Amino acid sequence: MVNNTPPRLRRAEVPAYLLEKHGIPIAFKTLNKLATTGGGPLITYAGRTPLYDIENLDAWAASKLSKPVRSTSEKRVA
Repeated sequence: MVNNTPPRLRRAEVPAYLLEKHGIPIAFKTLNKLATTGGGPLITYAGRTPLYDIENLDAWAASKLSKPVRSTSEKRVA
């Protein structure tokens, strides 16, 4: 099986990747904000172009998901 996903994505490509791969909806504008304020996925740069490594996106997505629970009462409020 051939993996057609490039090793790095441009910011505009990240929302579709996170939704398709992890089921996490995130807006492009939210990524822009997180890039400024912090809390988003790690970023590398090619000159002025921000690039997101797939491995960093996957790690960030995993950090956003809770442990599996059987009911809403099991979910702990952070």
